[in-house]
This record gives sequence, C-alpha cells and structure tokens, in this order.
Amino acid sequence: MELKKATLKDIPDLIKLINGAYRGDRSKQGWTTEADLLDGVRTDSENLAEMINKNDALILQSFNENNILQACVYLEKKQHIMYLGMLTVSPLEQSKGIGKQLLCEAEKYAEQQMCNIVEMTVISLRKELIAWYEKRGYNNTGETKPFPNDIKFGVPKQPLEFIIMQKEI
Repeated sequence: MELKKATLKDIPDLIKLINGAYRGDRSKQGWTTEADLLDGVRTDSENLAEMINKNDALILQSFNENNILQACVYLEKKQHIMYLGMLTVSPLEQSKGIGKQLLCEAEKYAEQQMCNIVEMTVISLRKELIAWYEKRGYNNTGETKPFPNDIKFGVPKQPLEFIIMQKEI
C-alpha cells in the first residue's frame, strides 16, 4: 500500500472521499455509512485544514492503481497514545481489505512514533463497525464521550455518543 501524507491541496479530494463514505446516498453503497444516524457533512475544508496543519498529526492517503484517492486515516500523537480517526474507504472499494491494510499501516506508524496504544472513538450505535475493530484487537474501554453539538460534524437524527476503543501495540 502506497501512502502519502495529505497537504492542503488534497482537501477537495479528501472532502469528496470522506463525505461520500459517511453521509448521503453514495455512502449507502458501502457498509460504513452514518447516513441513517446523521444528516449533513462529516467534515469540511476548515476542519481538514486544521487537522493537516496540527502539530504531531497527519492524514495518510491511499491511492488505487489509477492514482485516485481510495482511502485515508487521521492520526494524532498524544504523548504515548496515537489517536486514530476518520478511517475512510471509498464505498465502492469497501470489503476488499483496504481498510484493514490501512489500519495496519496506521499501527506501524504509531509504533514508529513511540506510541504503545492506538485509541479511537466510535459512535456507540455502530455495532458492525465496533465488531470490525474488535476483530482487529481493539477493546471498548467502557468510557464514553458525548457526540459534539456542532453542525460541522453533522446533525444527529437521534441522541448519539461515542465509545472509546483502544489497542495496545
């Protein structure tokens, strides 16, 4: 898997990939959709620029053989913990092992950054996704966080909260 660190010029393609994988009708072509839980967008230009410019953070991008963006993941080092977020695979490319491979690459990156834990938040109602992460060694810590009350992350169709999952590496 060839990975490239995202730059500000990559934002338009990242928005199309991420919002298309999580929200709206296009996202329903894959299994990772949040369209039944949230309206609105998953991210915007401002949010992605902030993530790309943040110290100790990056967005890794994966491209297909035609050099088209097919997947990405956000990684942010917080002392000895690597926060993993927004693991995204194009709906038409899902169930081909790309997400699993990208997750492995993210864990390797975390080890290189001297982190011994990878941590993420997952919407508690996303049972299928939680099970997918559990198969890959992630555990529910029992901690929860409220879903942000900010339309830039979407408009919940019902009350939502995150669970925190971790894996020791």
